[in-house]
Amino acid sequence: MTAQYRGRFAPSPTGPLHFGSLVAAVGSYLQARSHDGAWLVRIENLDPPRESPTASDQILSTLEYFGLCWDEDVLYQSDRYSAYEAALDRLREHELLFYCTCSRKDLRDAQPKSPADSGSEPVYPGTCRWRRTAPPQPHSVRILTSAAPIVFEDALQGQCEQIVEQVSGDFVLKRRDGLYSYQLAVVVDDAAQGISEVVRGADLLGQTARQIFLQKKLDLPMPAYAHLPIVIDNAGNKLSKQTGAVDVRSGTGYTPLWHALNFLRQDPPPELYRASAAEMLEWAVPHWKIEHLAGELRRTLHSINENPSYDV
Repeated sequence: MTAQYRGRFAPSPTGPLHFGSLVAAVGSYLQARSHDGAWLVRIENLDPPRESPTASDQILSTLEYFGLCWDEDVLYQSDRYSAYEAALDRLREHELLFYCTCSRKDLRDAQPKSPADSGSEPVYPGTCRWRRTAPPQPHSVRILTSAAPIVFEDALQGQCEQIVEQVSGDFVLKRRDGLYSYQLAVVVDDAAQGISEVVRGADLLGQTARQIFLQKKLDLPMPAYAHLPIVIDNAGNKLSKQTGAVDVRSGTGYTPLWHALNFLRQDPPPELYRASAAEMLEWAVPHWKIEHLAGELRRTLHSINENPSYDV
């Protein structure tokens, strides 16, 4: 194993692993192993009100069941609060933070009304940019953004460019309830774990510019990025707990792993359909071609429970 490549899979413990998450895990795992690299697992348990108390153990058990064994100890973000606060202190020293007392309703009301905005996160209008001292009332901590474009090359989606100030505005790093934001934590932890490439779902592509913006402000290394197509159902919805995605281990044996390889356009041979997880991965690592997914953002999953009639 070489030290040059370090990848990771970082699920949130809001429920058991579903097929869409398995696809992301398999893609990141195979990319790491095909580079003779390390593959790490991070549990992004930053939001206790949304989390299930048993989900972390379920997720880890499911990864092991499918032969996706990680290197090094699992990192839990709930153990990393001091690192996130230290990052805020560095940004504060450079006068890049301010304190915002706006509620979600305040921000929605400040948005121009149009049908295209329905359901989207409002762009921060800069209401509290002047507030550099923490007020006594509940407040979030935001970072000052700029109109400078963030440009990066994604291994699958090509060149991407975003002006963070226009897309999200000054985004939150610490919430009103005292919880740290995903954007801050993921940047700090990727650097701490020495992640060289982030392989994840394309649903996070739009957030990457914010993370690169933070990396620059914190003087942290920028990993490479590869955003895999996300799994959608026949109605065009991303598979998630909210859309009723089921536990990937719900009575289907190891076949979801075969379907994940197929979804990732790796063309697994039919004779592997009823093979063990170890046999599937033994075939998949040397055959892995991430470039087969270039340019794809979404792919439809019809059903992983349909037997494709491979009688082997």
